[in-house]
Amino acid sequence: MAQPANDLSGFGTDCIHAGQPADAQTGAVIPPISLSTTFKQPSPGVLLSGHDYSRAGNPTRDQYEALVAALEKGKYGLAYSSGCAVTATICSLLGPGDHVIAIDDVYGGTQRYFRKISAPSQGIVYDFVDFTKEGALEAAFTPKTKMVWFETPTNPTLKIADIAKSAEIAHKHGAFVVVDNTFLSPYNQRPLLLGADIVVHSVTKYMNGHSDVVGGIAVMNSEDLYNKLKFAQKSIGSVPSPFDCFLVMRGLKTLHVRMREHQKNAFAVARLLESSPKVEKVLYPGLPSHPQHELAKKQQSGFGGMITVYLKGDLNSARVFLEKLKIFALAESLGGVESLAEHPAIMTHASVAPEHRAALGISDTLVRLSVGIEDEQDLLNDIQSALDAIKL
Repeated sequence: MAQPANDLSGFGTDCIHAGQPADAQTGAVIPPISLSTTFKQPSPGVLLSGHDYSRAGNPTRDQYEALVAALEKGKYGLAYSSGCAVTATICSLLGPGDHVIAIDDVYGGTQRYFRKISAPSQGIVYDFVDFTKEGALEAAFTPKTKMVWFETPTNPTLKIADIAKSAEIAHKHGAFVVVDNTFLSPYNQRPLLLGADIVVHSVTKYMNGHSDVVGGIAVMNSEDLYNKLKFAQKSIGSVPSPFDCFLVMRGLKTLHVRMREHQKNAFAVARLLESSPKVEKVLYPGLPSHPQHELAKKQQSGFGGMITVYLKGDLNSARVFLEKLKIFALAESLGGVESLAEHPAIMTHASVAPEHRAALGISDTLVRLSVGIEDEQDLLNDIQSALDAIKL
């Protein structure tokens, strides 16, 4: 089994070493990838390494899960084939009539699963609430509320929810708390230390960081939640391949280095955008102008690389801006080393009903930027050139 992290080691050291001991047989510093789907038993039911079939468990996946658990300061990690698979597996713990409170600006794919799959097929009741409004979360609870699910920052309007306060309220009502930490990574925020019961990631984004793996992971401290989700993971079977686990572990070795560069570049881009007469509003948690800037400073150790910008004009302004970008690629997803730009209303959040998009502020002039780790001045020049192309 993978070795636990050293509690005395720093974050960057854990990124490189946690859960990944040198190979005991050969001394290989990078543990070999275990591609086998099945494992020889010396006698029926006697397992040499705790493994019998790779859907249930695999040595490479063990290392990966231990690594991410260490980074999130959790006891248990469970890896999945996608972030959406994590969502579906956690929802499998619930049943007909159970009530879930989710933040209103939840990721479009999560909202789609809640509204269009889980609610009609499982009979689960979902309410979507603005956690930034005083008293809104407390007022949403019913006797049947079992789970509270939120992102912070949210996608794409970058709302910041108070993790500790939300967890305290949820636990008072007997509900467990799931926090999606995809936008910040454990380098900038550790929800378990603030009271969350489960922290989840689309590892496709910052955790892997190279736009070449689709995956998800959940980390928790509760042995009861772990046992239930482990059984569901094995039974549903939405697990990553050993090679994907290896790729994410390789990406995580530079997470601390990458996140520093993402943030440095994001600050520069956000300040440039905020100074432009072509821009209506910039949302970046690191800017004092962000509505929850003080809360972000309190519960986060950094602000990440995601920026939301409202351009002046109309849909055509957004189209011109996005089409003129050269270094920022017009593409979905986020968190890779390369800079990406997208139009949520048309792209990532198109599945959200128009009336819900309007209520959330996902307008035709909203653009989401995932600021990469290219040279800062090149990114600034690219943004300025695209802004210059907008005719108001």
